[in-house]
Amino acid sequence: MGVSRRGLVAGVSAVSALTALGHPARGSEKLPVDVALVLAVDVSRSIDEDEARLQRQGYRNAMVDPRVVNAIRSGTIGAIGLAYVEWASADYQRLVIPWTKIDGMESAQAWAAALDAAPRVSMNWTSISGAIEFSMRVLEDAPFEPTRKVIDISGDGVNNSGAPVTLLRDLAVDAGITINGLPILNDRSPFGRPHNMSLDQYFVEFVIGGPGAFVIPADDFEAFQGAVQRKLIREISAFEGQTRTG
Repeated sequence: MGVSRRGLVAGVSAVSALTALGHPARGSEKLPVDVALVLAVDVSRSIDEDEARLQRQGYRNAMVDPRVVNAIRSGTIGAIGLAYVEWASADYQRLVIPWTKIDGMESAQAWAAALDAAPRVSMNWTSISGAIEFSMRVLEDAPFEPTRKVIDISGDGVNNSGAPVTLLRDLAVDAGITINGLPILNDRSPFGRPHNMSLDQYFVEFVIGGPGAFVIPADDFEAFQGAVQRKLIREISAFEGQTRTG
């Protein structure tokens, strides 16, 4: 099934910035990678402009960190497939940066430049279930043959739009996909959160699943880059065993 929902690609500028990355042509033989990773990023309106800037900056800087690049190069194949998705309500998800092969610093830097160039849109509501469903479609459309399939959900709120998040989580896990979580603990989006449950606990109970699934919380947006860096290294390195937080 191809990815065809509205708002799929953010804009021509982001796609043009990917030309240096050698994105595989449709119809060509699928390329082997260690992991096909979808970064699914919350752009609901609980995240203000300054926080959105820190969020994108965190992903850009983490991707070009030598430790992350070394983790990529140290894999069995030495490359990963990466897609970047932004999401908000149940009817709003978009593929900001399409599938890209990252196999060293040059491709990592080109990917970071594409993210910097991509326009950002903010929408109401928070549908983690919609983000998982859309990310599953993106994985189906991947031009890679991965050893593992991973969806990483980052956000500052709980599912308050669309289908129950556990329903989509279980469908993804049944399809052989691991879901990891990066909750941002800013306490600005409590709507729908179970009583006396922190956001990182919510992600553990309702969002993550699959082999080796884990949660790495960021205490706030200032701490986001370090959390992304640790998360990427862990996802790429495929540590065994489920860890609730780390």
